[in-house]
Amino acid sequence: MRTLRLPLSWLLLASLGLPGCFQGRDFVGDVPSDGGTEVSEAPDASVGPTVRIAAFNVHRFFDTVCDSPACGGSHYEALPSPQEFSARANQLATAIASLNAGVVLVEEVESQASLKALQARLPGLPWAELGETGAPASVDVGVLSAWPITRFRGHREQVLRRPDGSATTFSRELLEVHLDVAGAEVVVFAAHFRSKSNDDPGRRLAEAQAAHAIVTAVAAERPRALVVLGGDLNDVPGSPPLDALEQDGSLLRVASDRSAADSWTYAYFGDLQAIDHLFLARNEGGGYVSASFRAVRDAPRGLGGSDHAAVVADFFLTP
Repeated sequence: MRTLRLPLSWLLLASLGLPGCFQGRDFVGDVPSDGGTEVSEAPDASVGPTVRIAAFNVHRFFDTVCDSPACGGSHYEALPSPQEFSARANQLATAIASLNAGVVLVEEVESQASLKALQARLPGLPWAELGETGAPASVDVGVLSAWPITRFRGHREQVLRRPDGSATTFSRELLEVHLDVAGAEVVVFAAHFRSKSNDDPGRRLAEAQAAHAIVTAVAAERPRALVVLGGDLNDVPGSPPLDALEQDGSLLRVASDRSAADSWTYAYFGDLQAIDHLFLARNEGGGYVSASFRAVRDAPRGLGGSDHAAVVADFFLTP
C-alpha cells in the first residue's frame, strides 16, 4: 500500500500556511476550498484511496507572551525566549513531519502563535485551525491538514452532566473540522479530555459520553464522510470513559487490533498506558486499514521532546 509522504526536507521550504480564522470561544466557520493534495491508493482499489491521520500531545507548547499572573520558572505558564521557542517549534515540526500524515490533531498548543509556528515549518500541512478556550495560558487543541478546511466548529459551550447530575463542560475545546480530501469529505474531531491531575473522573466520563453523541450524530448526518475522533483522552481501554465511547460499537477504537505493547503512549511511574487514541465512526464514508495503527516514539517514552507518543493510522475513503 502506498501512503502519503511528507518529506522532512519540506521543512526547509517556504511556508504555504494560511492564518487561522477562529476568534473567540464559541465558534463555527466556513473556509473556501482552493486546493488539495493527492491521496494514496488503498491496497484494494474497490475501497478507494487512503488518508493517514495522527494525534499528538506536543506537551505544553507555550509562546513567548505571558498571559497569566505568573510565568516562567516553576510557574504553570512557561515563558520561553524567542530562541527557545524557535528551537522547540523546530523539534516538534520535525517530529510531526516524521509521521507522514495528511491530517494531524495536536494537543497542548497554547495559542495561534504556537500553531502558526508549527504551520510555518510544515508546508506540507498548509491548512490549520485552533480550538482556543480563551482562558489565559490555556493549552488547546488544533488541526494541521494537507487538505483544505471547509468548515469548523467547537462544542465547548455544550452543558455536560457528570454521573452525579452536576453540570460541566468539555475541559478543552472539542474541535470539529471538515476537510475536502480530493473531493471526499473527511471530518475530524480533536479532543483532550480532563487530566487525572487533581482528578475529576466524572467530568472525563461526561466528556466521553458527549463526544460519543456528537461524533455519531455527525456521522449519521453525513453518511458518506469519513469521521474520526482523536487525541489525548487521559484514560485507558476498559475505563468508564473509553467504555462510553465504545459502548454500542458505533465508534471503533482502531488500536483494538493491536497489542498493548504496540499501543501504549504514556509512561506513568513505569506503568505503560494507552491514553492517546483514534476512533472511527462506523458509517458508509470509509474504514480503518487493518493493523495500520502505530504509537510513534523516538525516545523511551515520547516523541519530539513530548512525554507522549503520537498515534497514527490509515483510513480508506469510500470511492
